[in-house]
Amino acid sequence: MKIHWKYFKYVLRHKWYCFKGCWILSRGWLFGIRWLGVFHDWSKFLPSEWILYAQHFYGDGRSLDLAWLKHIHRNKHHWQYWLLREDDGNTKPLDIPDKYLLEMVADWYAAGMAIAQRPNITPWYIQNQDKIVLSKRTRKLLETIIHNFDNRL
Repeated sequence: MKIHWKYFKYVLRHKWYCFKGCWILSRGWLFGIRWLGVFHDWSKFLPSEWILYAQHFYGDGRSLDLAWLKHIHRNKHHWQYWLLREDDGNTKPLDIPDKYLLEMVADWYAAGMAIAQRPNITPWYIQNQDKIVLSKRTRKLLETIIHNFDNRL
């Protein structure tokens, strides 16, 4: 039961910082992003995600591949949600709608704050950008959002 309590506290902390990030990003962008901050990561409370996440992070470290797969297919703020696997085996990145791109940046901010108590979006993005598959339009807008967000913090 202790692992579930620890995970619950982490999820609430993460959701709070994501809401805060969405609130900051909503200024000058889209007002509706605030509601995405309220409902952010709702699926983490479902047993199909909750149990594996809690065990992975606070228990025996077991694999969370299935929980992660379900999570990214339930939540449009993950770039992996917008990858189209074509019949020929190629992967095609689709343009991510602005509101989900903003929520993704807020999610990255929230992860940094909830885990390390610092907003490390730019360093994290620079370190991981080659692994993140995005369309050209999405990448350009993402980098603009990250730059503007860093300036607001």
